[in-house]
Amino acid sequence: MIYDAGHYDVIVIGSGHAGVEAANAAVKRGAKTLMLTLNLDMIAFMPCNPSIGGPAKGVVVREIDALGGLMGKVIDKTYIQMRMLNTRKGPAVRALRAQADKPLYVQEMKHQLELLDNLTIRQAMVEKLIVEDGVCKGVITETKAAYYAKSVIITTGTFMRGRVILGDISYQSGPNNQRPSVKLSENLEELGFKLVRFKTGTPPRVNSRSIDYSKTEIQPGDAHPSHFSYETIDKCIEQIPCWLTYTNEQTHQLIDENLNLSPMYSGMIKGTGPRYCPSIEDKVVRFHDKPRHQIFLEPEGRGTEEVYVQGLSTSLPEFIQEKMVRSIEGLENAEIMRSGYAIEYDAVVPNQLWPTLEVKNISGLFTAGQINGTSGYEEAAGQGLMAGINAAAHALELDTLVLDRSQAYIGVLIDDLVTKGTSEPYRLLTSRAEYRLLLRHDNADLRLTEIGHQIGLISEARYQTFQEKLALIKNEQERLRKATIKPTEALNEALTKAGGSQLKEPIKALDFMKRPEVDYPFIHQFIPAPIDLPADVIEQIEIQAKYQGYIEKSMQQVERMKKMEAKAIPENIDYDAITGIATEAKQRLKKVQPLSVGQASRISGVNPADISILLVYIEHGQIARIKE
Repeated sequence: MIYDAGHYDVIVIGSGHAGVEAANAAVKRGAKTLMLTLNLDMIAFMPCNPSIGGPAKGVVVREIDALGGLMGKVIDKTYIQMRMLNTRKGPAVRALRAQADKPLYVQEMKHQLELLDNLTIRQAMVEKLIVEDGVCKGVITETKAAYYAKSVIITTGTFMRGRVILGDISYQSGPNNQRPSVKLSENLEELGFKLVRFKTGTPPRVNSRSIDYSKTEIQPGDAHPSHFSYETIDKCIEQIPCWLTYTNEQTHQLIDENLNLSPMYSGMIKGTGPRYCPSIEDKVVRFHDKPRHQIFLEPEGRGTEEVYVQGLSTSLPEFIQEKMVRSIEGLENAEIMRSGYAIEYDAVVPNQLWPTLEVKNISGLFTAGQINGTSGYEEAAGQGLMAGINAAAHALELDTLVLDRSQAYIGVLIDDLVTKGTSEPYRLLTSRAEYRLLLRHDNADLRLTEIGHQIGLISEARYQTFQEKLALIKNEQERLRKATIKPTEALNEALTKAGGSQLKEPIKALDFMKRPEVDYPFIHQFIPAPIDLPADVIEQIEIQAKYQGYIEKSMQQVERMKKMEAKAIPENIDYDAITGIATEAKQRLKKVQPLSVGQASRISGVNPADISILLVYIEHGQIARIKE
């Protein structure tokens, strides 16, 4: 018998990286929120690699923090190693990456959620959505508890009809031998959702005491580690190194000889796997000319001897995995603690979502995370944050938030999903962002803190600190814009030593900083600042000076695109009534239902000629609408 278990503004199904951000955001917007999770001990669990950040992904974590999310704060408290990647390259591709203490990360995230006053956390299996007249009104659990809400967010990750595959063995399971969610997946199909089958996998974990580290290369953290959260106060945390080794000819031969036992090649796996995180079997087959592949040995925490063998993701039988692992230098006597495996799961075709992540045909229902076809903790967390913001807005009649592609990598991610869809697990890459010089790791707060404050996720105290930073940047830029650097003997001697050409004419200090060999400390020698400036302020002054021309060019491109985004497409437009648009384009436009001409222009299969015709019809008011 179904019973009324309570009423809320927002219900979050799932407590992975999307679920925790969704719950936090909804609560901070003022929504009475319920989070239902299969296992309270698995909140924000990392079923794959124990790390946060990296190219593009690290910027997403900073964006989450700038908007008031949790991931950056929690990893700053629980990392075992922090490294800034691509430091020899330009600021647009620099990325922070942290190795996490996996158990401690879960514990800290769970505690952060438990401290939220307006959040109720319950352990329960959701089996069905309550949908009436196209409106989602709540959920029903396997214990027949009915929870009601104005908004519901599904963040089930890889649990929906999860199936673990290892050699010729398969069984229903979520990640890490957790219970799968089967009936909810079936319920979504009954409600008319289009689902696809995706696949991901993990490598073996080995006992650290069985590794011969003398045969591997040490990978230490940064001597002066950076942080993801703008609120983190610098403190000294003892870091633990990772280690690098390689596969070899023997490893590859073992894989080649046993491909018939791999579920990927036997036809046992039906789901589509991630292109940018292939299994070791796939790497050996696809890159047969490469004599070796990198293997990173990543500790899973300070209080455990488990080591994650990054780069060796596999679903080969256990006895082959043991031989494969022990063929690698340094792992000759390695003891496997957990075998690698593949997991198949259901995902929602993301074209069924609006840019707010609300489902198009069911009001008040949102989806976020790997259920939307993405891969990665960071992509999931970014979606969860936005779904939480917008689900609370729907419940409380507040303004929704959609970030565009020039504002955030989160905007790129969601626009790609809802506009282009994905035929494989989507991974965010720097190359997906056309304005990546604007979407840097260093300036996430400048881009998004104002927005976070407006929607109530950034506190007044933090906002005041942010305003003080802006003032410091502006005042010092103005001082350097007025100050003149003169070609003295001491200056030219310093320039020669730095590898630059001598200065012959006086120049404004801000323009002088555009030289590659000139940084802020160099200028400070000759025109000292009246006060000592924080490192992040100096960083902004340098980057904005050196890349001014490129930044201005990118901003001009953004302004042109904004004009396209401002051209709204009328609701219920009848694309079949527009002559001249290609049949394929009409089909794609009807499927995606773009909200603007800019979004329409990014749909695969819609070409510039189709957009030109659409613009003419809109501007002349000749659009027919589908009859309700």
